[in-house]
Amino acid sequence: MMGPAHSLSGAAAWLGVGAAATAAGYAMPWPVLVVGALICAGAALAPDLDHKSATISRAFGPVSKTLCEIVDKLSYAVYKATKGAGDPRRTGGHRTLTHTWVWAVLVGGGCSAAAVTGGRWAVLAILFVHLVLAVEGLLWRAARVSSDILVWLLGATSAWILAGVLDKPGHGADWLFDAPGQEYMWLGLPIVLGALVHDIGDALTVSGCPILWPIPIGRKRWYPLGPPKAMRFRAGSWVEMKVLMPVFMILGGLGGAAALNVI
Repeated sequence: MMGPAHSLSGAAAWLGVGAAATAAGYAMPWPVLVVGALICAGAALAPDLDHKSATISRAFGPVSKTLCEIVDKLSYAVYKATKGAGDPRRTGGHRTLTHTWVWAVLVGGGCSAAAVTGGRWAVLAILFVHLVLAVEGLLWRAARVSSDILVWLLGATSAWILAGVLDKPGHGADWLFDAPGQEYMWLGLPIVLGALVHDIGDALTVSGCPILWPIPIGRKRWYPLGPPKAMRFRAGSWVEMKVLMPVFMILGGLGGAAALNVI
């Protein structure tokens, strides 16, 4: 999938989780619903850190470009070191390490730990990174014609404002994890979800996605999961733009309304 579809699917997924949480008796305060959807939209771009031409590679200028090159090499090294007898030879790391459940859990868990132990500045950093990515994904047309500095300022300003809103009593800093010292532990959840939604989206495309690594399937450790090939599509095709993206918007709207008990 392309960046905009990934971000939309991430936002829709978190809004769906919000609806499920409300039904289960763990209703999200509206700031958690909004911030979580934005974080999830940004996190749904992050697995493409292994792709030097992806949206995320442009998000933070030379820093993200360099990081993408490093992650690509790391992913390729892990692939070569762990591939099974049936896995094909590759020349790069795209759709390997960062497109697995292991990566999603590690990144999300790391962000939760950072938010709990690092205090306000760690929370602001997590929000800033993911809000910039959300702008790049959800508002991609405007982001392409705007300067990077304006996008970064929007991300920083939004992070500061939203962190202030979440800090208010009853607004969700302690949602789900309410023991003393566990404020913002939930921040890792939309990050894990966004990464997994990205992987599922890529699994629908022609190449599939090795979500289950390192669990072996047959002779392959990097088995590219996906539906039957007749049901797959190419990234950026009309199926993605004309069918899936409108569906994500509708499902996200319904999920948000249900989460807020509007319907």
